[in-house]
Amino acid sequence: MKKFKYRLDTVLDYKTQVLDNLKTEHAVIMQSVNKKQEQITGLRQELAGYHVGFDQIKEEGASIESFRLFDLCIGRMEQIIDTEKEHLKVLQKQEDAKKKEVIEAKVDTSRYEKLKDKKYIEYQKAVAKAEEAFIEEFVSNTTMQNRREQNV
Repeated sequence: MKKFKYRLDTVLDYKTQVLDNLKTEHAVIMQSVNKKQEQITGLRQELAGYHVGFDQIKEEGASIESFRLFDLCIGRMEQIIDTEKEHLKVLQKQEDAKKKEVIEAKVDTSRYEKLKDKKYIEYQKAVAKAEEAFIEEFVSNTTMQNRREQNV
């Protein structure tokens, strides 16, 4: 019997390539999300440093300009953190959308893979049936030939 050939192999290859590309894009977005989270953590630590410095100059007593400077720095840092949180939300929405695309592509690809598996199982059954038929015919022919030889 001829070798197994899946007619939709090119489609399956294309779907697999699309899935791989989407996974790569998702990984890039996840990396951006992680970097943004690390950046926000660093900004929060910097803000905490400003708070500690502000508390120290309050205890030591300092000029109004120093108080005002710390107040401005703390206010600006909070604004920066809020802005970065908004950027993080945008990135997380992109990540969620890409994740959905990856899931859809995985489902689509797995359909073709399951269909290929099903066709291969059918092919194996057909091969086994053809082999059985060949063996039966061979045994039958051999038996008939032996009977003829015995009758002669």
